[in-house]
Amino acid sequence: MFKRIREDIEMVLLRDPAARNKLGVILTYPGLHAIWLYIIAHWFWVRNHLLTANFISAMARFITGIEIHPGATIGKRVFIDHGMGVVIGETAEVGDDVLIYQGVVLGGTSLEKKKRHPSVGSGVVIGSGAKIIGNIEIGDCSKVGAGSVVLKSAPRGSTIVGIPGRNVKEERKCAIDLDHGELPDPVAEVITLLLQRQDEMEEQIRALGISTTTIKMDELFNRKSEIEEIFSEGAGI
Repeated sequence: MFKRIREDIEMVLLRDPAARNKLGVILTYPGLHAIWLYIIAHWFWVRNHLLTANFISAMARFITGIEIHPGATIGKRVFIDHGMGVVIGETAEVGDDVLIYQGVVLGGTSLEKKKRHPSVGSGVVIGSGAKIIGNIEIGDCSKVGAGSVVLKSAPRGSTIVGIPGRNVKEERKCAIDLDHGELPDPVAEVITLLLQRQDEMEEQIRALGISTTTIKMDELFNRKSEIEEIFSEGAGI
């Protein structure tokens, strides 16, 4: 127990540049308080003292603003940073060295008493306001962008963004970083490519001496074959 507490404190000092010293971390970090109270509640839960476990969990939510069901499974060195509004459901599983920001929800989608919450692998970073819903798996070392809504499983090393969440990259290695906001935007990338292609096509038309706004029909028919050849070459780019 005391070894785990020491590891939790060291993880905060490592991952939060605002943390100054151990005493300050112990006294002022509600994310740690929520985890420590969860450990006590979980101890009672697995021994079938359900009322006591739920009472401790309710008090932890009142004190910290973080709701962790005592039946959830939480790994070592999990850091909930600025954790107000975080919700972790009963059958959720969270691996080791996971970083969770405020407003994150690991929620369920079923009323049946079975595994209905997500399983989050080790080394995962979950950005502010992200929602991971249902009995799905997020692979080790993945990153979930702020505000994303994840409804499908993702393999190891994924980078997941958007609503619904899409896996836009599978190259992330396990590392301690805070760049959960600097993630790819696939929609913006597609729009950028379309605009670039439009500029290229206009340049090709101008190279033929044809105005992009006023085109004489005679000139267009006379140079029809030349224009078709240029566009067919461009389509293969």
